[in-house]
Amino acid sequence: QVQVEESGGGLVQAGGSLRLTCAASRNTASNNALGWFRRPPGKDREFVASISYNGGSIIYADSVKGRFTISRARSSSYLQMNDLNSDDSAVYYCEVGLRPYAGRDSTGYSYWGQGTQVTVSA
Repeated sequence: QVQVEESGGGLVQAGGSLRLTCAASRNTASNNALGWFRRPPGKDREFVASISYNGGSIIYADSVKGRFTISRARSSSYLQMNDLNSDDSAVYYCEVGLRPYAGRDSTGYSYWGQGTQVTVSA
């Protein structure tokens, strides 16, 4: 069982920044892709970004491209979020991929944590 813990969420004004951290407990996470997903209020979970096991392949959702940056160090992942707007308000989840590379499809991921709330005020 892989335990995943997200942190770093909070309340921020529009245009501000936050840095989310994901810590996964097992070597499985360091050998597989890591992804960030989010669930806005009243909506389905959506893909945000993913990074391959070695950091060599990164994918972003169009809605965050140029504003968010994903990175990783072994079984940890970080999501630097800049120029936040109200559409970014959501619960953010870090998910461990089933393989070294994973894309936008949530079925390519397994373990995830409780999430961290990000609220962007106008």
